This record gives sequence, C-alpha cells and structure tokens, in this order.
Amino acid sequence: MNGLFEALGEPTRRQILELLAGGEQPAGALVEALRTRGPISQPAVSQHLRVLRTAGLVTVRAEGARRYYALDESGLRAAQGWLAGLVDPLGAFAQPLDALATEIARGHRSRRGAMLAPTPVGQHRPADPAPDADTDTDTERERFGA
Repeated sequence: MNGLFEALGEPTRRQILELLAGGEQPAGALVEALRTRGPISQPAVSQHLRVLRTAGLVTVRAEGARRYYALDESGLRAAQGWLAGLVDPLGAFAQPLDALATEIARGHRSRRGAMLAPTPVGQHRPADPAPDADTDTDTERERFGA
C-alpha cells in the first residue's frame, strides 16, 4: 500500500492517471499530452509509468513496438477502500449489518404472521409461559394485597 501512495504523491503521475481516466492510451500520446502542460522527456514519462505499474495503478499492453497503458481498477479500488476506511471506519460493516437487520425483520414478520394465523382444528396454540413468582408487578400487589 505504501508504494501506491508514494506513486500518487508525484504530480506528474497524477496527471498521467487523469489522462488514462479517458481510456487506454499509447505511451507516445501520454508524452505529447504531458508536454502541453510543461517540458518533460519521453524517458521521464517512461519512468513515471514504470512506478505507476509497479504500484498497481496502471496496466500495460504491448502491440508490436507500441505500449498501451490503462488504469488498473484493482489498484485504484484498493486506494479508495483504504481512504474510505479513514472517513468511515465502520463502513465495512454497513452491508453485513444491513443484511442482519433485514433477516431480523423477516423473522419478526414470520413469527407475527404465525401468531395471527388461525389454529388448525384439533390443535391447541401453546399458552404464554406463566410469569415467574419473582416478576410480580406493583399492579398485582395492589390487586391481591400482597
């Protein structure tokens, strides 16, 4: 992960990533686009591309003598996930917790539906359990004088 953020720390490399956000491009086109922003040599661009590739931020595809570069989404998602964890450290738990809440709600609905469903003839619905002797309420004490 450190190499990834070291790669992102250099402005020219970020410019290369911005250029590649528009889609795959040959190295020569990247050099020309960067030269419109300031003087830079082809070997310097190649070095920046090598650092980005090593960091997992770009991929390269050879076609004859040309090299085509594209964003590597897995590296970008790793950086995004790490940064998102700083903003919302519990965000990774959000989806599993949402799923748990859904399952709990389904369980409540199915139990409620079972309680409201008519009891088939010949069967008895179990009675509520008797309250413990230790759980009598003030109302019961008043009613029975205990």
